[in-house]
Amino acid sequence: MTRTRTVATAAMLLLILSGLAQAARVGEPAPDFTGTDSHGRTVRLADLKGKFVVLEWHNDGCPYVGKHYGSGNMQRLQREWTGKGVVWLTVISSAEGQQGYITADQADAYFKEKNAAQTAVLLDPKGTIGRMYDARTTPHMFVIDPKGTLIYNGAVDDKPTTDRADVTGATNYVSAALTEAMSGKPVTRSTSRPYGCSVKYGTTS
Repeated sequence: MTRTRTVATAAMLLLILSGLAQAARVGEPAPDFTGTDSHGRTVRLADLKGKFVVLEWHNDGCPYVGKHYGSGNMQRLQREWTGKGVVWLTVISSAEGQQGYITADQADAYFKEKNAAQTAVLLDPKGTIGRMYDARTTPHMFVIDPKGTLIYNGAVDDKPTTDRADVTGATNYVSAALTEAMSGKPVTRSTSRPYGCSVKYGTTS
């Protein structure tokens, strides 16, 4: 192996290990991030201390996302919890040219048409925030408490299908986590296997 290849391999390994070190783990501080929303405003997780924060990964071309938006389930969740002071951030990490990529104007028009009620839509086409959290699917949900600790990482609910009818009667893990945490109780189910389409990240250079 040439010296150039050795250095490149070592650099790649360091990058991988660095990414693993930043990966979101329940019970630990949520990875801090700075993002830009669809209105061009800067959103910093550090500025949201003192509030519960929900991160929702989104891809408008994914049928699993379609299940929750088409049934109105995700909008109901957004409306319910933002009404209780929760900051709800919808994150789009699809790279340009990939399924789910969307511009700021397209995002505003799309979510208005869907009657969505999140606090802000974060555009993450380089996948920076997504990789920080190891977001794997759309949707993939995270809940952060007012101290900045990650208290939930996983699926929206326990029905990993694209059938809108399955929303009724499903156990909603996000609502359960928020309800328990806001009542001062430990989160009973703090992790679950996320389901949906893979996040359409671009290639890293």
